[in-house]
Amino acid sequence: MKIQIINGPNLNLLGKREPDIYGNEAFDTVFEKLKQRFKSAELFYFQSNVEGEIINKLHEVGFDYQGVVLNAGAYTHTSIAIHDAIGAIKTPVVEVHISNIYAREEFRHKSLITSKCAGLITGFGLEGYAMAIGYLINHK
Repeated sequence: MKIQIINGPNLNLLGKREPDIYGNEAFDTVFEKLKQRFKSAELFYFQSNVEGEIINKLHEVGFDYQGVVLNAGAYTHTSIAIHDAIGAIKTPVVEVHISNIYAREEFRHKSLITSKCAGLITGFGLEGYAMAIGYLINHK
């Protein structure tokens, strides 16, 4: 089972950026732990600050992989194009947010991509990625 993790803008700064919200761990470390935890799956990781690159990655994996875990970062609240890309592919996408977007600024309360996703996991920290992978493995 192939699962693609996609992180959007500013998530390359995990471990450095606002540690009170996002924690102290770099995502490379988290990704290695996820690979050890989910040995039955082939996990792949991609991060971009560029909206079009995220869309290209969704198109690239969206017909051959069995799942996508997507943290679109701020594009969650602004990108109709990512919404449309998720709707155009066959692979199920689970939307993940490290912080609880509904407990933050009001502009973060609206996700433009949730309606095209299999589900939404928000507010469980970096464990949300594992929750999403577990869902994808158990609902193939």
